Amino acid sequence: MDFSNFISQALGIPSGQVSATLKLMGEGATIPFISRYRKEATGSLDEVQVAAVFNEAARLQEVEKRKEVILKSIEEQGALTEELRERIAGCYVLATLEDIYLPYRPKRRTRATIAREKGLEPLAGELARQTYVEAAKLAQKYVTCEVASVDEALEGARDIIAEWANENEAARRQIRSLFEKEASISATVVKGKDKEAEGAKYRDYFAFSGPLHSCPSHRLLALRRGEAEGILRVGIAPQQEKALNILEKLLVKNDSESAMHVKAAIADSYKRLLSPSIETEVAALSKAKADDEAIRVFAANLRQLLLSPPLGQKTVLAIDPGFRTGCKVVCLDAQGNLRHNDTIYPHASSQGEKVAAAKKIETMVEAYRIDTIAIGNGTAGRETEEFVKKLRLNRQVQVFVVSEDGASIYSASPVAREELPEYDVTVRGAVSIGRRLMDPLAELVKIDPKSIGVGQYQHDVNQQLLKRSLDQTVESCVNMVGVNLNTASKHLLAYVSGMGPQLAERVVSWRRENGQFASRKQLREVPRLGAKAFEQCAGFLRISNAQNPLDNSAVHPENYHVVEQMANDLGCTVSDLLQNEQLRKQLSPQKYVSKEVGLPTLLDIMKELAKPGLDPRRYAKVFEFAQHVHTLEDLQQEMILPGIVTNITGFGAFVDVGIKQDGLVHISQLTDAFVSNPGDVVKLHQHVQVRVIDVDIARKRIQLSMKGVSQ
Repeated sequence: MDFSNFISQALGIPSGQVSATLKLMGEGATIPFISRYRKEATGSLDEVQVAAVFNEAARLQEVEKRKEVILKSIEEQGALTEELRERIAGCYVLATLEDIYLPYRPKRRTRATIAREKGLEPLAGELARQTYVEAAKLAQKYVTCEVASVDEALEGARDIIAEWANENEAARRQIRSLFEKEASISATVVKGKDKEAEGAKYRDYFAFSGPLHSCPSHRLLALRRGEAEGILRVGIAPQQEKALNILEKLLVKNDSESAMHVKAAIADSYKRLLSPSIETEVAALSKAKADDEAIRVFAANLRQLLLSPPLGQKTVLAIDPGFRTGCKVVCLDAQGNLRHNDTIYPHASSQGEKVAAAKKIETMVEAYRIDTIAIGNGTAGRETEEFVKKLRLNRQVQVFVVSEDGASIYSASPVAREELPEYDVTVRGAVSIGRRLMDPLAELVKIDPKSIGVGQYQHDVNQQLLKRSLDQTVESCVNMVGVNLNTASKHLLAYVSGMGPQLAERVVSWRRENGQFASRKQLREVPRLGAKAFEQCAGFLRISNAQNPLDNSAVHPENYHVVEQMANDLGCTVSDLLQNEQLRKQLSPQKYVSKEVGLPTLLDIMKELAKPGLDPRRYAKVFEFAQHVHTLEDLQQEMILPGIVTNITGFGAFVDVGIKQDGLVHISQLTDAFVSNPGDVVKLHQHVQVRVIDVDIARKRIQLSMKGVSQ
């Protein structure tokens, strides 16, 4: 089915652009390929817009699947009319769709079901008409051997009316609206849990209440986690009086005796059926919104982390620090290959061990001509950094502290076992620390993004949506930077547009058997890498020192002829065109517009000719913590300290100031101006100056501020 109009209305993107994007999607095109190489077709939609179209199309397809289930169920009951079929077919709001289906949904045996079995549905109908006939008189004729009295008959009829009220579409729509606009979310502590240690972290929510519509994502997810752990009881509800007024205005017609029974049935329906049902629905909806926000924050953090500045091709000595078990040390060449590994004990009580550790480091630095030392930021990280910086080395060596998040996950993974089968997890972890300094993107793609430690309640959100978002983020980053076809691992190649794990494996196998790729054209020799896959991936792959210099650029092979024509028109080679700015200034992109190649693509080509294959990331910079701060006890209020942003959440940013616990810069402390999104003020791994405003040693919490501190 064509979803163009629905997606257009939902996203505010013209229908024609949506339709073109969906067509390309249906042909197997990826988000990076469409946004980079099909701008003419989509009207230059950017990657975020293209991804939004993809995701909305996926949601609508799920709605379509649900419609099929509903239609089949109603049809099997013999209740599917043409009018009902059309209503279901035209509905794309899941809540409304479920409201339509509710009267036909197979039910368990309820109070209304029992009343119907006793033959009381006609009485319910008579009461619902709200005539001025005496209710007892209406009910008398329904007194039977199964219905002992008039009161029992009226009670059964009210049960049926209560179910009708619950299934009334207008009633559900208006109560749902009331919940969404005016409901409060509240929490209380489960009896006895306030005395238990695991309940302490939820202390702020033991007697909590606030408007649901303004409850931030992180708070709602914290409440739901506390509920899941059995610490909190969480409820969502508007004022009951308002809800009953809405229902009575809708369903009560007059002041007759029958109307009073309808009113009683409505109150029962709201308390027993409608309110719990809508609360569950609104709770799920608010949770979904909180999930979306948490996933957005996680994806933004992941993007920043993956695009962290690389050190580049330098020889690295990497250290995974430790106290009791010593520090694992590895030496890597400029390509990240392991050349040597050892263990040192710089923190041992024995002076001899310390001297031996210093000697080993000095020897390895000289023997492997080390350019850079990378030290993990985990246990003993600061102490190891100090030890290394005091060494008198014969070479000029930079020292970096590197985040260890996810290194232990990688070291025990099948990926690590495949890459370093002869070594144990300690060596693999140290190798990962060194490689992630050299190229964070290439190394971090080997780790499940959820294990990298830059999320917010990532284990509490919808895991399917989280995976899709994070996969799209990784794919986006990999293709934005570009991938060296001759050096990339299969794990990095797998994220290249149109590639995937199987083709990536085949590319690496071809490279192993035939040597390095000399041109992009040779990709066609890889088994099962057909024309479509080549179209999708070729522009994102780079070949250094290729015979055709465009093979090391983001110019797609389908447009090489355009650049060649430009060079011919100027009487020069393509290489001359890449190297000579004055030649490029003589070109007019409009001259080369054709039916196949539009101006947006030509402008991209001109930009690429100016900087072919240039890595869009910056380069890694050395950072130093305050030398006198190592533990919580070293912190004093009003201290000004250097720090590194380690995580960004909806409520602020966490900053490493060189001790085991990261400190929180609350959103209100980021700047003097109002901040709605911390990501607008700080970036992951940004070097910042912070002021200590509070230290809670018992709870191991540090409150920091960036206000009034020169950055």
